[in-house]
Amino acid sequence: MHTAMTSELYWMVMTVLMTSVIFVPYILNRMKEHGVWPAVWNPQPDKQPKAQWAERLMRAHANAVENLVIFAPLVLALQVLGISTATTATACMVYFFARAAHIIFYTFAVPLLRTVVFVIGVACQMALALTLLNII
Repeated sequence: MHTAMTSELYWMVMTVLMTSVIFVPYILNRMKEHGVWPAVWNPQPDKQPKAQWAERLMRAHANAVENLVIFAPLVLALQVLGISTATTATACMVYFFARAAHIIFYTFAVPLLRTVVFVIGVACQMALALTLLNII
């Protein structure tokens, strides 16, 4: 039996998938800088990448994981409670694109836009939480 996913769950899965693969470019950079074997044997977190974009992507990835810890439980709570509204569906979709933009802006050092899309992502999380609390 296959049950159709809600829009909220779909965008959460897409966000999880994006978060799970954004480490690849900085690992490839680490392999280029230190060699394949040292990069896969022991990532040596004390060795900072020479490429500044790789350092920023590592931080963007950590930030994405930290925010997923907030976003995913909210979406799962909506799912468990059977709540799906235009507001929650839109918030989840916007959250995905805001996080994608945040990764790009963080990696390429675009300071103002990085902050704007981060705040948009937080607003989406708040929309989900306020919906769960029957405030909106």
